[in-house]
Amino acid sequence: MIKNATFLTSNSDYKKCPEPKKPEFAFIGRSNVGKSSLINMLTNHKSLAKISGKPGKTHLINHFEANGMWWIVDLPGYGYAQVSKNLKADWEKMIRGYLTSRPNLLATFVLIDCRLEPQKKDLEFILWCAQNEVPIVLAFTKADKLSVSKAKGNINQFLAATSSIFEEPPLYFVTSASNGVGREELSGFMEDLSEEFIAEG
Repeated sequence: MIKNATFLTSNSDYKKCPEPKKPEFAFIGRSNVGKSSLINMLTNHKSLAKISGKPGKTHLINHFEANGMWWIVDLPGYGYAQVSKNLKADWEKMIRGYLTSRPNLLATFVLIDCRLEPQKKDLEFILWCAQNEVPIVLAFTKADKLSVSKAKGNINQFLAATSSIFEEPPLYFVTSASNGVGREELSGFMEDLSEEFIAEG
């Protein structure tokens, strides 16, 4: 479990991110998928990642340190809110540069709203990650908003939609920022990978 977490730094240039000395886990998803809420739930910190009523407010690469061992990275979303084409292009360059340049990036959690049918922007981003060998894990959010059977059906539908990208469905977690579902499993996964990374030197 994540026992403590603190803000480390924010950057608009991926080249200025901290030296890749510690294990790192990135979180990304479409606007309004509940990314900040999930990070706050995982870290048991109500306001570590800033939550806005207006989607698309994360403009920077935000690093947080967890348990003094690894970094959680809050990335700008894709499927952006109403911003200029130039700003969208800048964000995309920043995100893609970051994702392809961090040797310590152990997993990128791609957040998927489990209330929705498979979204084109999610699948396009996952395809890009696969093509660029960016390691991903799916995190289905807002599981408390619908029945267990309905959530399971939507998740299976999304996993089936990834069959054209992967031979086997990607690893995934089911989460809810409202009631803490998935907190122990997801934070335990990060802790295990971090310990392996550190042990390997």
